[in-house]
Formats: sequence, structure tokens, C-alpha cells
Amino acid sequence: MDKLSKCGANYVPLSPVTFLERAATVYADRTSVIYEGTHFTWKQTYDRCCRLASSLRSLNVTKNDVVSVLAPNVPALYEMHFAVPMAGAVLNTINTRLDFNNVVTILRHSEAKVFFVDYQYIKLAGDALKCLAGDKSVAAYASLPLVVVIDDVHAPTGVRLGQLEYEELVQRGNPRYVPDVLDDEWDPIALNYTSGTTSAPKGVVYSHRGAYLSTLSLLLQWEVGTEPVYMWSLPMFHCNGWTFTWGMAARGGTNVCIRSTSAAEMYRAISNHSVTHMCCAPVVFNMILEAKPTERCPITPPIQVLTGGAPPPAPLLEKMEQLGFHVTHAYGLTEATGPAMVCEWQARWDQLPRADQARLKARQGISVLTLAGADVKDPITMKSVARDGQSVGEIVLRGSSIMKGYYKDPTATSEAFKGGWFHTGDVGVVHPDGYVAIKDRSKDVIISGGENISSVEVETVLYSHPMVSEAAVVAMPHPRWGESPCAFLALKKEHLKGDRVKIDEEKIIRHCRDNLPGFMVPKRIVFLEELPKTSTGKILKFQLREVAKTLPSTDKPFQKLPTKSSRPTTSSNLRLDPHEPQVLAQSRL
Repeated sequence: MDKLSKCGANYVPLSPVTFLERAATVYADRTSVIYEGTHFTWKQTYDRCCRLASSLRSLNVTKNDVVSVLAPNVPALYEMHFAVPMAGAVLNTINTRLDFNNVVTILRHSEAKVFFVDYQYIKLAGDALKCLAGDKSVAAYASLPLVVVIDDVHAPTGVRLGQLEYEELVQRGNPRYVPDVLDDEWDPIALNYTSGTTSAPKGVVYSHRGAYLSTLSLLLQWEVGTEPVYMWSLPMFHCNGWTFTWGMAARGGTNVCIRSTSAAEMYRAISNHSVTHMCCAPVVFNMILEAKPTERCPITPPIQVLTGGAPPPAPLLEKMEQLGFHVTHAYGLTEATGPAMVCEWQARWDQLPRADQARLKARQGISVLTLAGADVKDPITMKSVARDGQSVGEIVLRGSSIMKGYYKDPTATSEAFKGGWFHTGDVGVVHPDGYVAIKDRSKDVIISGGENISSVEVETVLYSHPMVSEAAVVAMPHPRWGESPCAFLALKKEHLKGDRVKIDEEKIIRHCRDNLPGFMVPKRIVFLEELPKTSTGKILKFQLREVAKTLPSTDKPFQKLPTKSSRPTTSSNLRLDPHEPQVLAQSRL
């Protein structure tokens, strides 16, 4: 047995790039990508990726060079998930909702050699490049990145930033290009930056092995069959589309690319292309639910939806199910190559009332197959908490789908991997059946009079009120209890009339009192037109905490609404006048 060894016949380094070559052979004439009136087959997609990889090598892109891209969910961004690693390089997908300062930070830190920019983001990229050009530290990695514009493949605009254009690179590339040979599956395939809502963004490095295993795991646990029609309602820049960029090639699926995640565009894609699968953050549910009657279309059969990014309230899941969207809840982080837990459904739950089913679906679930361990532990003793659904601890993970580490940050990497586990910073419980449920981020737990209050539990009750569209609960100072819950709410459009809200605030407080212990009832409610969010739909609670600190200490149970229109604000200057309660207009990030 000891004399048996690895050879070319029994060992090949794992990489999700291999899914594309297989798709080009097995699913050659099946539709791979749809974008407006443009359609490609898997054979054509493979040809285009080979050509692009060839052109990248001609631009002197070599092994482990970083190739950055700033683009919405268009065919070019999908193709680059294969073409860039086929050239031996590392793909860095940049969040399209960042400002130019953040783009500068990423380009500088990643030392990107080539920078692909969709025509829609020319100004943002141009501002970033000008700032980078004036930065003397850029000399540390020789020069500015080479810029390539991605013009619209369906309706070219002619917009340029420099001389190079994406389709021209594809056309001039060699279709017989032989992809770079992967010798080590631990080599990097992607570099993704965290959102940086509370600190500077960190560069998370994925390995070919981790991306490959995560892809197969999610396809299996989400039960994705052959020929899925997948709508890109989830940004591909978000953990490489939770690995479904590679996963659709593995299943010979069809990628329906859409430029914007609006209700009208999503329903149009669903109607035109018979979408079967989609992923999104819970914030997208509100867009779907609030769509105009003229925008909607019948959902038959049900569309499979994988959601994550924030704990979805059970009432919201129930409403989506009624509309024809079959929701599966996942939990993950950038550092876990996307989802790390999936709420696998059990057949016996089908007999339960719909409300109970929604409550079970709201749990984060059990570990994905690529993890060797997922647990909830006391962060000090590192002992597992009791499986009673009550004992709280930190969710910790370990396994092949966890990141290689933080790029150029050994200190942060060491801290994240302390004790042989990846520490998520999320507080959770384990139910007797082994399913994990998040109670909060560790920094979001409210301690009032010695009692720990889960903001997620309070938010779930608030979401169950029929008029509430968005809810976030944070700690605010209290002269007697130390901290008390402060709720920030956005109401559904039909309950707004101009700038006045048609609701009695006392009804919400009464609703909370009927469903929560007294100490968990919010002491103050503040209404906003929209809650501030990250680009991936997570509510920016740190901003709301700063607002809550400015509110006067009182036991008064709610914040009065104004009778006049308030001035708009953005998330960066979100403030409340403690002497003049108001409804704030919130710009989308």
C-alpha cells in the first residue's frame, strides 16, 4: 500500500475551471449565457474564454497576477471567472457600489495588473485611476494597471477609457489556447474584498481547491439538477456569485444575466426565460413583494431561491412562499467562500403549518459538505455550547472551503484562525436537531439591566407587523438599564402618503409587547424611508448605533413622526435632531 503513489492518471489538482471544458464537450449546443438579445452556447463560451485567456497572456499577464474587474452581471464578468484563471492569474471582482476611494484602496492593495471596466462605470474608474496616478506609493508595484473597457455586447456604446476593449481582446485571441496548467490546487483563484463596514476592507484569498469543493457542495445541498435556468439577481462580485458562476458550467445550466436587480427586470427575465433558480439577499424579497401589478408575472412552477447575507425574518419567507418562490436559507461569509451552512429541508416538516415552516427555514441550518467542522463555542473556553436552542456562543468553522487567508495581512489571518477554527464573530445557538440559528453579531447584542437581548429576535417580531418593510434594532444608552433597544423602521410603500406615515406608532409598540418580554420591547422607534445598507444588502447597524447615541435618554416608547417633509440625507451623514423627530429619506448605497 505504501508504494502506491500519485500520477497523472489518479491525481489531478482540483479546480472549478475544469467544469467549463467539460460543459463545452457534454453540453456543447446548450445555451450557456443569455443577456438581452445575445445568446451563447457552452461551446461558444469556452471558445471566448480561451481567446480572452490568450489575449491576457499577450498583455504579459503571468501566474498569480491580479486581474480586477468593475462590472455588473454581464457576460464578460461571467467569462472572466474562467478566462482569468485559465491564464494563470487571480480574479478580483470589485463591488460596483463602492466609491472611488474604496476602488483606489482595492487597486492599490491588490496591485492589479489589468483593470477591466464596464462602460457604465467609466467615471468611477476614471476618478479612481486619477487618484491612483497621484499616489507615490503606486511606484511600489511599478505602474498603473492596464485598463480595458467592457462595452455592451448587445448594444455597443463606443465609450472608451484608453485603447483596449473587451470584445476586441476576445476576437483577437487564440481559440486553440491551452489553459495554464495548474500544478497546485492550493494556488489562488480569486481575491475578494470584505465590505469594510466597520474597518478597512480585507482581501480574502480563495484557492482552486476551496472554490471547486464549495461549488460541488452547494450544487448538491441545494439539489440543483441538470439544465437549471439561473437568473443573476445576486452580484457576481459577491463571493464569486456564491460559486454559482462555476456551478452553472458544472450543471450545463443557462446564465440569465441582468444589469440591475429591479423588480421589473427580474420579473421580465422570469417571464421570458422560465427561470428556475436564483440567489439573493433578503433585501431583494422586498423589491419582489412590492412590485407593481403591471410588473408581475405568474410564478409556476415555484422558483428555487437561495438566500443569505442577513437572517431573513420568518414572516418575510412566508410571504415569498405564497408568491411562488421556494426559499432555502444559507449562511456564510466572504471568508467561507460563500455559504457555510444551508438549512436543509426535512420531508416531515411539510406537514407543519406554513408559519412553522417559515420559522424553521429562517434558521441558518447545518454545515456545507466541504466543512470538517461547524460549531457554536464559548469563545473563551472553546467548549461547545449545549444543544438546547438557548445557550449562546460564537459560530466557528473549519474545512477546505475556508479562505487561504487575508492578502498581505498575516496578523489578521492569525487572529481569524485562532485555536484552529475560523472565528465568524456571529453569535448563535444550536437546536436539539443540530440546526444552528444566529442570534446576533457579537457586537450587536444589547445588554439591558444585565439581560442579553438579541436584536434579531426583536427584528423578527417587528417584521411580522403587516406594515413593516425593513427593521433594524440597535442599542441606545439608557440612564437606568445601561442600554435599551432602539428600533429603526421603514414602512411598506402602501402605508406612506407623501411624506406622512399613516400609522399609529403605539400599534407597533403594542405588537411588540404582545410578542416579546417587556425588557425586549424597543424604548424608541425611528422611521426612515429606507435603512442604510451595504452593497450586498446588509443593514449598516454601526451607522444606526451612532444615531441612537444622539437620542435623548428617556423611557418614552416611540419617536414621534413629523407633519412636514424632511430633508433627504445619505448614509454618510445620517443624523437625527434629538429635539425634532423626523422621517429621513435614505439614499441607496
